[in-house]
Amino acid sequence: MSIRARFYCDAPVFYGRKVIEQGTIMGYAAIIYALNLKIPLPESIALVCNQNKKYQTDEWNIFPVSYLPVIHEEMTELEALYKQLVFALKYEGVNLLVFSSLIKHYGFGRLTELIKFEPTGQYSRRIWFLIEWISGTPFAEIPDLTKKGYVNLLDEKLQYAIRGEKSPRHMIINNLPGFRDFCPLIRKTSKLEQYIAADLSNQNNTRLKGIHKDTLLRTSAFLLLKDSKASFTIEGESPKSKRAARWGQVIGQAGTSDLSKDELKRLQQIVIENDRFVDMGFRKKGGFVGEHDRSTGEPIPEHISAKWQDIEKLTDGLIETNELLLEINIDAVIAATVIAFGFVFIHPFEDGNGRIHRYLIHHLLAKKRFSQQGIIFPVSASILNHIEDYKQVLESFSHPLLDFIEWKKTSDHNIEVQNDTFDFYRYFDATRQAEFLYDCVKDTIENIIPEEIQYLIAYDGFKRYLDDDFEMPDKMVALLIKFLGQNNGQLSKRAREKEFPQLTENEIIDIERNFRLYFGNE
Repeated sequence: MSIRARFYCDAPVFYGRKVIEQGTIMGYAAIIYALNLKIPLPESIALVCNQNKKYQTDEWNIFPVSYLPVIHEEMTELEALYKQLVFALKYEGVNLLVFSSLIKHYGFGRLTELIKFEPTGQYSRRIWFLIEWISGTPFAEIPDLTKKGYVNLLDEKLQYAIRGEKSPRHMIINNLPGFRDFCPLIRKTSKLEQYIAADLSNQNNTRLKGIHKDTLLRTSAFLLLKDSKASFTIEGESPKSKRAARWGQVIGQAGTSDLSKDELKRLQQIVIENDRFVDMGFRKKGGFVGEHDRSTGEPIPEHISAKWQDIEKLTDGLIETNELLLEINIDAVIAATVIAFGFVFIHPFEDGNGRIHRYLIHHLLAKKRFSQQGIIFPVSASILNHIEDYKQVLESFSHPLLDFIEWKKTSDHNIEVQNDTFDFYRYFDATRQAEFLYDCVKDTIENIIPEEIQYLIAYDGFKRYLDDDFEMPDKMVALLIKFLGQNNGQLSKRAREKEFPQLTENEIIDIERNFRLYFGNE
């Protein structure tokens, strides 16, 4: 196959996806195809169509024919690669996983040829910086630049970036929102930009301003327990009230302690009440999420965790990136996505990862002062309400990797990863996760918190009515409201006879009418 055919694919089907326009696959997907790199495709594939069309779908980024670079049959492989990298950096942003794979594919030394095509051009300098940054090794034969203007590494129209530091050697501003050992990236989508422009944090605080302080405090207490129970339910557990309340107290303290390895271990110790059957602390063996074949015990992974040998390095990178994101002016939900989903994808513990992952969302939102101080943001309750979407968002990371992770079954029906998977967990695209988390944040602000506040206001009003007319003890009031709520505002025959025999028929009718008035059932 010619260089042109390899690097400029125009097949009607591409890796099982039906190509929606006649044209040429470009950018990172073209590089992965041409070099047979063992990494997943980008979520959105770039394609230059044969017509004057420009649009995007979930799976395709379509460009008009004028975007196609000049191609000729005499190109060398590295010339073709360079053209594709320039296209990708212009229109798709930085894909660290692809750059890291290129270093492994070609070897460090051969990649110097890429920089020589346009030695001082901005795209050559970006490529040069990325190769040295990822590898941690400078090209000895390439001298530092002089007399060139600085350019941003990340195009801030395409991806979320930080202010960054200057690299005089490359005349590049390194605005990556992370470090070599952990740097997920998020693309700027219209959905995320609209959410950020809406300033949901301010909306939430504005909604809470008119609420009495005592009601807010009680709301926060209820939301803590609600969020804790939801987090256990997501994991398929039904904890005792005492255990849920204890984890709720931990959630309430989110943002008060700095993130560290010891802090993560402390959180696991709180989550895992009985550690008789769990090896606590960072894993010293393989890990996966999934099932076992009933007859053979063969693992059936849905998610394969990072190799245990990589956990220390990945966790150090995650913590370092967490500190960076807290120091800079970056959107709180974007920051929470990177750290919380990064943690759960690494899956550093044998058990407890999911609940700590959701705790980290609270931690980042609290640290970034997203919600009013003292008010818990019950995002787990919203995640539970959108559990299928949550599973799909997790699987959008995990499932594509299954084709590229080599593993074998161990004697204890676990798995042992055989190949190098480090890059998958430090360099991933977290765009879908960010959009999902923002959906949950919006739902929490518009529905979950207001509903809890309205319920408490209604509860207090109905209780005052019962206190004035019947002088019921609090325990009996709570029981009465529970029964009425369970039976659409009516007291069942059993409850009348066994729990509230003191009430007359007319009193019950009046209580039911007032319940419907206060709780909005009429």
